[in-house]
Amino acid sequence: MAITSANQLELLQTAEAVAREKMIDPGLVVEAMEESLARAAKSRYGAEMDIRVNIDRKTGRAKFTRVRTVVDEEELENYQAEMTVEQARQYMADPQIGDTFVEEVPPVEMGRIAAQSAKQVILQKVREAERDRQYEEFKDRAGTIINGQVKREEYGNVIVDIGRGEGILRRNEKIGRESYRPNDRIRCYIKDVRREVRGPQIFLSRTDPQFMAELFKMEVPEIYDGIIEIKAVARDPGSRAKIAVISYDGSIDPVGACVGMRGSRVQAVVNELQGEKIDIIPWNEDIPTFLVNALQPAEVSKVVFDEDAERIEVVVPDEQLSLAIGRRGQNVRLASQLTGLDIDIMTEEEESARRQKEFEERTKLFMEALDLDEFFAQLLVAEGFTNLEEVAYVDQDELLVIDGVDDATALELQTRAREHLEAQARKALEAARELGAEDSLIDFDGLTPQMVEALAKDGVKTLEDFATCADWELAGGWTTVEGERVKDDGILEPFEMSLEEAQTLVMTARVLLGWVDPSELNPEVDEDGEAEEGADDADPTEETGA
Repeated sequence: MAITSANQLELLQTAEAVAREKMIDPGLVVEAMEESLARAAKSRYGAEMDIRVNIDRKTGRAKFTRVRTVVDEEELENYQAEMTVEQARQYMADPQIGDTFVEEVPPVEMGRIAAQSAKQVILQKVREAERDRQYEEFKDRAGTIINGQVKREEYGNVIVDIGRGEGILRRNEKIGRESYRPNDRIRCYIKDVRREVRGPQIFLSRTDPQFMAELFKMEVPEIYDGIIEIKAVARDPGSRAKIAVISYDGSIDPVGACVGMRGSRVQAVVNELQGEKIDIIPWNEDIPTFLVNALQPAEVSKVVFDEDAERIEVVVPDEQLSLAIGRRGQNVRLASQLTGLDIDIMTEEEESARRQKEFEERTKLFMEALDLDEFFAQLLVAEGFTNLEEVAYVDQDELLVIDGVDDATALELQTRAREHLEAQARKALEAARELGAEDSLIDFDGLTPQMVEALAKDGVKTLEDFATCADWELAGGWTTVEGERVKDDGILEPFEMSLEEAQTLVMTARVLLGWVDPSELNPEVDEDGEAEEGADDADPTEETGA
């Protein structure tokens, strides 16, 4: 096949036809043709030659040219596509390194193999352009709902026709045991769009919590308008779900708006989710209050929130325990997902037993350490004293409010407490030295002898060892592993050290050792006296893992 005047316009017509069919730019098809013709020309003239083809966008004429680049004599490698400055003077007046010499060469006649190769190049380029077009079209639609038609099912995964592309609904993204037949209409959530070697992959989902949120946005105009906001969603797909909403208009009830007249709005979402039961909960910034709402329909007696550990203890009446936990732990699990907290549920009886145990332990501590009788030790615990440090260093007036305690008794209590603490400190210091703790660590401000002993037992015996520790290694933390929060025990966690305190101590040690410049620890301040943005981006309380 030769590129002659008889079929020059046919090239452009073919390019336009392919572009219309694949919905891509005709220019991309012409570029693919140019590349395929250049490849065929190289097979005719020589693979080492730099042959280029330019197709006129108006006439369709294909112009074949050979390009040679001027290079330094020492760098000359390809004699067919490169030449030295001396050689270039035969063709150019004042050649410089980097200049190119272009000369037209006769068009080639394409044999059957060359024509087949050219066809493959064009098809490949067209496929790439089609994939790029599909990716550009769908990449910004991630996080939205799309309607499609089932094409086929492969190994439990459903291939969905979504217009100008195909999406895949994986087996684990389907609700329960739902099945589909070819040509069934289906509504899905676009979970992710990725550019992969085999083309854009559009991953669909019907189990993602945001799928339910988007369905509510479609059914509830107030959510679409921004009057009501969905703050959190938790789902057990196909079974039960909880959704937290808040209204920014005092005259609109967020729960009522989402339920709709006679439940019409929520029922439309339930029907789409294969009968999934939905609890609509009012959002509250106060976490304990929000949790009480999230555990509905169970009644809650008391909530104890540990903000540092991001854990929350919930006390419920004995008869409400099974309702609060739910079948197979479903209710408490969804409430935990909704709040982002670990929830410990106990009955009033269990909580009472725990408090009684703590009361007895503290009473025993005061009896042994302060040489008190049981009644007097119980008085201290009843007044809220939990450890010896509180007794030793509290303002004396707080001891005088206890019945039967005068100035002399208060002074004696504090003296005994301080002597006991000093004895404990001496014993801990001796143990730390026996374990190999050095003076650099013992004399470091901020660590008690008991802390030094605990560090030495864990192999931290010098200030250098201490400076290499991470804050979570000292204070403990939480790591999320496969969706479950796992506790990381800290060396100094028994001493109630926070992550912020641990980070401060470690950074101080690094400054003392000269590892860190103190000026780098302070955020730069602008002319208005405010720290520059990004200066405190690092959150010392961020979860870390081993």
